[in-house]
Amino acid sequence: MKEILHKTYRFSNSWTGTIIIVLFVIFFIAQAFRIPSGSMKDSLLIGDHLFAKKFAYGISMPHIPFLEMSIMPWSDKLRLMDGDKPKRGDIVIFRPPNNTKQHFVKRCVATPGDELFLHEKNLFIHFSEGDEWIKENFKGFEIVVFAGRLWVKNPYRKQHPGIHNDTKIVDNGKYHSQLFNFAPIKIEEDNYFMMGDNRDHSNDSRFWGAVPYDNIEGTPWFIYFSVDEHWEIRWDRIGKTPTDLESPEHLEKAIAERIKKDKDDHGIY
Repeated sequence: MKEILHKTYRFSNSWTGTIIIVLFVIFFIAQAFRIPSGSMKDSLLIGDHLFAKKFAYGISMPHIPFLEMSIMPWSDKLRLMDGDKPKRGDIVIFRPPNNTKQHFVKRCVATPGDELFLHEKNLFIHFSEGDEWIKENFKGFEIVVFAGRLWVKNPYRKQHPGIHNDTKIVDNGKYHSQLFNFAPIKIEEDNYFMMGDNRDHSNDSRFWGAVPYDNIEGTPWFIYFSVDEHWEIRWDRIGKTPTDLESPEHLEKAIAERIKKDKDDHGIY
């Protein structure tokens, strides 16, 4: 046993061993990501650098960092092993179906069997569990009747108050209508509907459809570094998990900063 441990130690200290260990961690445990845009503010901010928990939803097909080349180039599969599935409200890292070489970070708002539509920026969802379940689990929420079923209006804003719309924007033709009004759809099996928290500036499932389970990569784990637009380090965000960042303390600071600057990012990203 001692000899095996000694050989393992020597191997891990070699260049080959170090590279294999690093790649194993990146492929299967944790991978570094940077938030490049404001589509998830006020929960995740531009300049947040985070580690993704790669094993949160099973094991995705490993890709070589930066090159985005699969370790099995002869296969177009995006998943090695199934695991847990995203839950409603989860922040998810995934490859959008229209460009699997990219990584997006959005919030899962609907799971298989759910139905949803947007009307005047408001999200309405009829959850797959049915009307009685909705009555029991969404007391205190605004619920409307449409097409003979119950729909919950904006079901995530109480639990995730970082979700917001840009009050300066109206649907004046400059912006895609999908951001404001969206006809009812039903989410197919093994698909998940993703939306950004910065609702009027998010390139998400409203444009390219629900995300297949195979495209799911993981979930944000914790922030290891964060810097603002002036290259000042946000020390209070380092080491925080997404749950921490959605606490009143952090959200109030992020929202106050956005309102103070009166700056919602322009465009859709």
